[in-house]
Amino acid sequence: MELKYMTEKEVNSLLDMKTCIGLMNNVFTAFAEGKMENKLRSVFPVDAGKVFGIMPAIIPTEDVCGAKLITAFHTNHAKGLPSHLGIVAVFSNDDGQLQGICDGTSITAIRTAAVSALATDHMARKDSRIMCLIGGGVQATMHLKAITLVRDIKKVTIWCPTLAESERFCEKHKAEYPDIEFVPCANCEDAVKDADIINTVTPSSVPVLFGAWVKEGAHINAVGACAKANRELDTECMVKSRLFCDNYDSCKNEAGDYIFPLEEGAITEAHILGDLAQVVSGKVTAREKDSDITCFESQGLACEDVVCAAWLLKQ
Repeated sequence: MELKYMTEKEVNSLLDMKTCIGLMNNVFTAFAEGKMENKLRSVFPVDAGKVFGIMPAIIPTEDVCGAKLITAFHTNHAKGLPSHLGIVAVFSNDDGQLQGICDGTSITAIRTAAVSALATDHMARKDSRIMCLIGGGVQATMHLKAITLVRDIKKVTIWCPTLAESERFCEKHKAEYPDIEFVPCANCEDAVKDADIINTVTPSSVPVLFGAWVKEGAHINAVGACAKANRELDTECMVKSRLFCDNYDSCKNEAGDYIFPLEEGAITEAHILGDLAQVVSGKVTAREKDSDITCFESQGLACEDVVCAAWLLKQ
């Protein structure tokens, strides 16, 4: 059997963001109907700042199972490489044959932002016009592409560790989005204070977003911290927010944004008001009033990757 392999270039040419948002809607709709099985990822330390992860899932709706094998080496930026590198393998549920392998780095980049866009569409105020990006890497670019598909964004503020990085991001993207005003910020509070939608997309292990900065009615996509020892949101930010997750098990075991305030006694387990499947299906209402601060805690799920890969292998 000839093995089908889809390269990063092929993934990027076929899996556009709008299509991926639709696929992610299918994923969480299937979750709500009990037609999706996702296992908590296994993570193995390789070295300081380096981990290897295995993320398995069974997708009855596509009659496949599969897994993403991924490394997260945050030292890679100094080498000009992505921090996350990997593959997604897809197998038949019928006979167990390997159907193909897709580049996992590109799928991860696209589907992560697509899930945030899906959450934003269900949680953010309809009149949201100002978006903040905390972090200027791949996910900042992808979240810009994704969120602008679900909200009419007129202004983007960005904070990176240096003002020069923020300015480069704005220069890079303003021609592609001529109707959006891009504002590089020297400090994070200035980027956050007027934002309707806030995306934290950093590798930080300590808070970069503080509740005191977040205005009433804002929506937060907490994306970057995917280990229980790491957090991007401070305790006040979590306490003030109506919290929703992509998956209960992932949030309770991996989300430092949630685990730290829980261990401090600032919140209880009841602070998680629902998962994205419940929100998408209408079983849970994310926003009860315009002044609510909503927060989507995204850990990333294997089923998201496998569904994307299964779709790609059919093209």
